[in-house]
Amino acid sequence: MNAGLIGGILGVIIGTIGGAMGTYASIKNTNGPQEKSFMIKIAIVFWIAAVIFVSLLMLLPKPYSFLLWIPYGIALPLSIIYINKKQNSIREKEKKQ
Repeated sequence: MNAGLIGGILGVIIGTIGGAMGTYASIKNTNGPQEKSFMIKIAIVFWIAAVIFVSLLMLLPKPYSFLLWIPYGIALPLSIIYINKKQNSIREKEKKQ
């Protein structure tokens, strides 16, 4: 095995473990049942999106795979802003109950 292949395999393993730990922490640090449910749904959507994104990066021919970064670069920050606002509104709603 060459160093590139070993580095690629280790990168996938370490990245997946880091993502799983971050997902666990995000779900664990919720305050109420609605917020926890919301975070579980968001985690599932983001994991599926990540798998699809990485799969398309590997499967599409090279000039086209680079174009995937354009919608990714736009959609990721916008979705994070939306999710944070939604999570804060759920927290406020659960505080009042």
